[in-house]
Amino acid sequence: MADSRSKEKPFPDVVGIVPMAGSATRLSGLPCSKEIFPVDFVKAGASQEQRPMAVCEHLLGSLQTAGIEDVYVIIRDGKWDIPAYLGDGSHLGLHLAYLMMGAPWGTPYSIDQAYPFVRDRRIALGFPDMCFDNRQIFNRVLEHQQASNADVVLGIFPSDRPHKTDMIELGDDHRVKQILIKPGATSLRHTWGVAVWTPAFTEFLHAFLASHQHTAREAPELFVGDVVRAGMQAGLDVQGVQVSAQPFVDIGTWEDLQRTFK
Repeated sequence: MADSRSKEKPFPDVVGIVPMAGSATRLSGLPCSKEIFPVDFVKAGASQEQRPMAVCEHLLGSLQTAGIEDVYVIIRDGKWDIPAYLGDGSHLGLHLAYLMMGAPWGTPYSIDQAYPFVRDRRIALGFPDMCFDNRQIFNRVLEHQQASNADVVLGIFPSDRPHKTDMIELGDDHRVKQILIKPGATSLRHTWGVAVWTPAFTEFLHAFLASHQHTAREAPELFVGDVVRAGMQAGLDVQGVQVSAQPFVDIGTWEDLQRTFK
């Protein structure tokens, strides 16, 4: 018998994936994994917490706000402080499960670790080192995906650092026209920070990596944007919807981390 509580959730078939397997080489010296480092990032419209939040709590809170309770967190050996801090997620209103990173050739490989468990579900992807000013971001992306039936919907932010992000050209019909991976210079002004996709893209990602792994050792690091762009070329419907009027802050460097503090 179906759990009657699922009827109360706006998006009952959605599961979250949060990759936390990075090595944070540009933040050497932190006393903990960067994903649980406390930050004091408060802007207009942001959660007015009385204490600094772990970086990843910004993302996890936005998943919970959208009613997404089941979340797979991918970690690697040595990052045991993450499950020690987050536990089972119940204090955040979540059910967290942890998976170990397999192949070390980029974030898409970490995401694919969840494939056996999520292949029939819609996926909500976010990155745990992001701070942003709107906890409703997944609600907006999921609503657009349901209305459009797109294979992938990207949550679009303004970008003030194009050399560090995937730059997006979006058409008037919300379809993504091109993705530029960390361009040195561009006239584009927007990037993506979260994504929602259907099982069609999950299968595409899994098959893409099965082929890519044969040359992965010699190839540059693979980014999620690379796979999304390949999906566009293969005919998948990739759309975008703006979720914030402000750029997000990615704490990948000491300079960026300092931007999160008052």
